[in-house]
Amino acid sequence: MPARDAEPFPRAVLDVLGAAADRPVFEHGTRVVTGAEILDLVARIATGLRAKGLGPGDGLALLLGVNPEAFAAILAAHAVGARVVGVRPGLTDAQVWHLLGLDIAAVVTDADDDLGTALPRLEVADLLTSPAAALECSGRPEDVARLIHTSGSTGAPKACAQTYASISNAWNVRPDAWPPVIRDLATRLDRYLVFGSLSSYVMFEYAVLTLTAGGTVVAAGNPADAITRLRATARVITVPGLAKLVAAQRTDPADLSTLKALLVSGSPLTAERHREALDVLGPVLFHGYGQTETGMISMATPADPPGTVGRPPTDVEIRDGELFVRTPAQASSYWDNQEESAEVFVDGWVRTRDLGRFDDGGNLVLTGRVRDVVIVNANLHYIGPIEHAIAEHPDVAEAYVVAVPDDETGEAVHAFVVPRAGRVPELGELRELVTARLGAASAPVRVTAIAEPPVAPSGKPDKRQLTA
Repeated sequence: MPARDAEPFPRAVLDVLGAAADRPVFEHGTRVVTGAEILDLVARIATGLRAKGLGPGDGLALLLGVNPEAFAAILAAHAVGARVVGVRPGLTDAQVWHLLGLDIAAVVTDADDDLGTALPRLEVADLLTSPAAALECSGRPEDVARLIHTSGSTGAPKACAQTYASISNAWNVRPDAWPPVIRDLATRLDRYLVFGSLSSYVMFEYAVLTLTAGGTVVAAGNPADAITRLRATARVITVPGLAKLVAAQRTDPADLSTLKALLVSGSPLTAERHREALDVLGPVLFHGYGQTETGMISMATPADPPGTVGRPPTDVEIRDGELFVRTPAQASSYWDNQEESAEVFVDGWVRTRDLGRFDDGGNLVLTGRVRDVVIVNANLHYIGPIEHAIAEHPDVAEAYVVAVPDDETGEAVHAFVVPRAGRVPELGELRELVTARLGAASAPVRVTAIAEPPVAPSGKPDKRQLTA
């Protein structure tokens, strides 16, 4: 019986580290750490946590940097069976206080930040003074293993509750369960770049996949030139970040010869931006689609049609245009939020609130958000299709649409566009384009050129700032 079936997460990850033994698995500056050394760090931190009386069901907030000890602390918190809450950089004070109010027993940290909380503060350096003991994985299947937070773009972030049973079922540490796209990606993860925060669900999950695939996790304080400087073969990047990288490669190319995979996530990528990135960077784009509630739903390889997110290896149903999905490691609910849980987690399915369709080749195409609408003369129009139509104009690189008050129609469309090669499209041309595709009510009444979209702390475009 595989160890993951006998013991819950993170047993399978610990087994991967044990098999790595003296192989380097983590680089932090000039420091190279082996699988056996990471295991020793995990064992010491876990011993220290248990000595503090922490175990199954206890809430632990993690405020950590990007280093081997941080990675080990995450695994140790799960080894003792705690409910883990990551506190990532960039959150407002209100959002941090919201996280610390989720029945947290202690804060595990290696940072100097003063959170201003009365909660016990456990320093990683102090926990590491504990003796290493045999590693037992104490998580109970029905217990919540971690609370993964949404971006908070609509206010306080929601906490997606993922159980130990669910996290143990994740595909990233199970090569026998890898779909074809992940098998392709795994061959490119020789040196996977981590930065920002390992509390990021995406950052951590790909780190685990990298170790399982036999690669090395490489830490960077500043990711700006890290691909070249650290000879990275793979990294996560947001859509705005991808646009900046492509522009920089056009004007002042860096040596990206080691790059094999850019993991684009966080927001949809237009077909034109997709094609441009492939043209400039080569066949390295893996455009992922997933949610905090579900993990990965689908992913396009460099060979898949631009503007799609590939063929889903998960269960996807389209109900009245909206995507409902089932994934191996999906969350079960929102923590302490029964009303929204009942709306989103439905009979084993997750209601994504995303709109989409399948193309003739079975590739998934995202077309907008259910709640991202403009109401013109009391009629509802989805913003996603409007943005897609505007983005087809030859002078538009990216399009972002918001609803603005209008004395005559109640609301109207205001388009913000990133011009292509400095050419700002005429409002009349955009109105004609959208009217022909979607009708006059969807046509913009105003267009504003922007150099790039504002972004939220998560790295996603933040249209609330455009509205403001």
